[in-house]
Amino acid sequence: MDFVKLGNSGMDVSRICLGCMGFGDVNSGFIGWVAGKKESKEAILGAYDLGINFFDTANCYSCGTSEEYLGEAVRELPREKIVIATKVFVPMRMEGEGENKRTAPNGGGLSRKEIIFEAEQSLKRLGLDYIDLYIIHRWDYNTPIEETMSALDDLVKSGKVRYIGASAMYAWQFQKAQYTAEKHNWTKFISMQNHYNRMYREEEREMIPLCIDQKIACTPFSPLACGRLSRDWSITSKRSETDAVYKAIYLPSAEIDKPIAERVAELAGKYGVTMSQIALAWLLSKPYVAAPIIGGTKLDYIKDGVKALDITLTVEEIKYLEEPYLPHKVAGIIV
Repeated sequence: MDFVKLGNSGMDVSRICLGCMGFGDVNSGFIGWVAGKKESKEAILGAYDLGINFFDTANCYSCGTSEEYLGEAVRELPREKIVIATKVFVPMRMEGEGENKRTAPNGGGLSRKEIIFEAEQSLKRLGLDYIDLYIIHRWDYNTPIEETMSALDDLVKSGKVRYIGASAMYAWQFQKAQYTAEKHNWTKFISMQNHYNRMYREEEREMIPLCIDQKIACTPFSPLACGRLSRDWSITSKRSETDAVYKAIYLPSAEIDKPIAERVAELAGKYGVTMSQIALAWLLSKPYVAAPIIGGTKLDYIKDGVKALDITLTVEEIKYLEEPYLPHKVAGIIV
């Protein structure tokens, strides 16, 4: 396994991050294709044996049970070697029924009250003393950024959080947050978890140049485009049949995306590897990408992802993969 410093920090993370959205209690109603406690533990411990020390979850994944399953597994590992990331923003407490269902007062967002409360709840579910990387899941249009950044800084100073990161927002918002922190001498973000893969490259317009300039690590989510870059499109899975994000983001652009998938498959055949490995190798070829977040719920899938580290694409192959790309509508749930 290769390791890299996470952005402008001294913390080492594996070049592959294991995303834990697919671990949790299926009865939570969050998503229907999650792996249960036993399978989650096998995948997490197996990933660590492969050299992965970077694990990403969120308070909202399977209503907190993803954090619980991850925490139970990693408590068998040396705490000083692993990096645990979790997130805050998505509403965790609702009230009402049916059409009247809504977020309960102080039930989500990035207020000081919610950030500190949810950090403490995440620590309880994880069963850990501190969070290595605490990520704001989305931009909160209803809370002053000064309040959010001050609360995050207090968590770092308290020792409950080591570093902070952000996810899925516009570049101007990210820059505003960084400027606010710098202005007040508060803790700044070291990572951006953005929507970025071979089929979606709109982040290259503004966010990625900003991250390069500010030495921010990119840890892309959906590196395989919800499976569109990992298998023949005629093959379906439980996720592709039920995933609302997949249907909303990738189905509408299928016509312009298919040539990209075909070239990924062509290069996979040339190298004698899987499409997933070529798609990940393309991401890993970008110096601003620290660690793509792979969401494998089975150890075989994780092993397949790790093998991408052994593939070095040539300049010509990278150009060949990128050539068919056409502009996409902004996606990734940032508005």
